[in-house]
Formats: sequence, structure tokens, C-alpha cells
Amino acid sequence: MKTLEKKFEGTKVSGFLAIFIGVVIIACLVFIISLEQVWSIGLGIVGIILVIPAVFYGLLMVEPNETRVMIFFGKYKGTLTDNGFFWVNPFYSTRRIPIRARNLDIEPVKVNDKVGNPIMIGAVLVWRVKDTYKATFDIDSAGHSVMMAASSFVKVQSDAALRQVAGMYAYDNNNHETDSITLRSDGDEVSQKLEDELNNRLAIAGIEVIEARINYLAYAAEIASVMLRRQQADAIIAAREKIVEGAVSMVQLALDKLQKDEIVDLDEERKAAMVSNLLVVLCADEAAQPIVNAGTLHH
Repeated sequence: MKTLEKKFEGTKVSGFLAIFIGVVIIACLVFIISLEQVWSIGLGIVGIILVIPAVFYGLLMVEPNETRVMIFFGKYKGTLTDNGFFWVNPFYSTRRIPIRARNLDIEPVKVNDKVGNPIMIGAVLVWRVKDTYKATFDIDSAGHSVMMAASSFVKVQSDAALRQVAGMYAYDNNNHETDSITLRSDGDEVSQKLEDELNNRLAIAGIEVIEARINYLAYAAEIASVMLRRQQADAIIAAREKIVEGAVSMVQLALDKLQKDEIVDLDEERKAAMVSNLLVVLCADEAAQPIVNAGTLHH
């Protein structure tokens, strides 16, 4: 997007030099008044009335990471970016625009994710003014300072961007394993998407988002307990799968060892019984209670 921002090329001198010249002129005018002539008194008073506002209303200070938008009777004349203490034409009106980085903490908002689950999501972003012309003239300040208007603009657009991005992804995979990106597991990709969306929205105001990160993510209260039970069930199933996989491996190892060392010769029926007993022991939630068989293998 083309920018109309330009560097201020108007006349500016050192503020200290301007004060010194002003003091010298005022001293001369005071000397003229001291002549006690009608013309000298009038000239001195008029001169002082003109010199004091001309000197002191033209003084301005520009700190590091700060700019001044220079306006001459409604016409944009450029942006003063040089740091220091200056004197400029007192008929210029100036608007102070800091270009320092600022933080915005977006309070968690309730939205629906891609599959319709209500979630709470919040974010934090770092932003700054990049184009002073757009920040000054392309957004409505409604009587407030430029930076207050910019901050309000960023807040509203950030809320809208966060809602839009949250609706593009599912909270997590669950039954939607085909989704490659989720809000919970792919924070970097989602944050980059949020940053891009914010930059697109804020470019009109000359504002740049340096970084955007999701700092709060949870299911909404009405489904949080249900989703917690679902996650617990998924964890239990995954644990059971691991237990069964390990138990089968151990049973296979035991059978192979018995056969290799020729400790006991088991037929298929006895192998099946042994496998059943071992799986019950290995997969049970509680410790096994052994029963000693004092009879034969068949009783």
C-alpha cells in the first residue's frame, strides 16, 4: 500500500540558538523602550509582543523513537524524525506520534471454533505506528489524541481478527484427525496467521504488528466438564492400549522361553489357558490373588 508519509524538509534551527536570539532581540527592545520616546516605547512593546510568541511557540522537542507530524494551515508538510530541541515556524501545528512498541492484552472472548465448540480465547500483541501520515489522517480521532485513536482502533480490530482466526481452526483433533493445524497443538502456525490477519486489518491505519501470541485457550464453561471427561477417557484408552500391547509381548516372551528351555510341554488348550491367566494378571487394575493348585494340572 502506497504511503504519503515524507520527511519534513522545512526550516528548523537549534532551540537553544533560537532562545539566545530571542533574548538578544528582547534586550534590544528593552533598550529602545528605555529611550523614553513615544515611538521607541510603542516599537519596543509591539516588538516584545511579537518576539516572545514567535520564539517560544516555535520550540519543540523530539525524543528518541518519537516523531512530530508538521501541519501548516491544514496542509501536511512532512514528519520530523530528527531527535533534539528545535525551533520551527510557530505557525506550524504539530502532532506528537511515538513510534515505540506497545503491548495490548486482549481479554479472553467467547467464540466458536471450526467445529462449533464454544471456547474462550485471548491473545497478547506487540504493535507500533509505522506510517505517521496514515495514523494521523486516515483514522477518526473523535477529538482525542492520535495515539488514543490508534490504540482504540487496534483494540477493536484485534478483537475482530482473533474471533475470525479462532473460527478457522478446531480446538484440538478429537474426531477430526485430518485437520493438520489446531488451536491447542499448533500455536506457532496459529499465531502467525493471527499476526498476518492483524497486519492486513491495521495497514490502513499505518500500524504494524510485531508479534501476536495466543495466551489463553480453554473450552467454555458449559462444555468444559464434558470435554474434560472426554480427554480423560482418551487418556485411559491410550493407557489400556499400551498395557495390552505390553502384556501380549510378555506372554509371547514367556511361551517362547518355556518352549525353548523345554521346561514344560504345553498343548494348545493349556497354552490358551496360560495366555488367558497371564493377560488377566498383567492387565488387571489390582494385584493378582494367586491360588495354589494342590491337585493335578487338570483339576
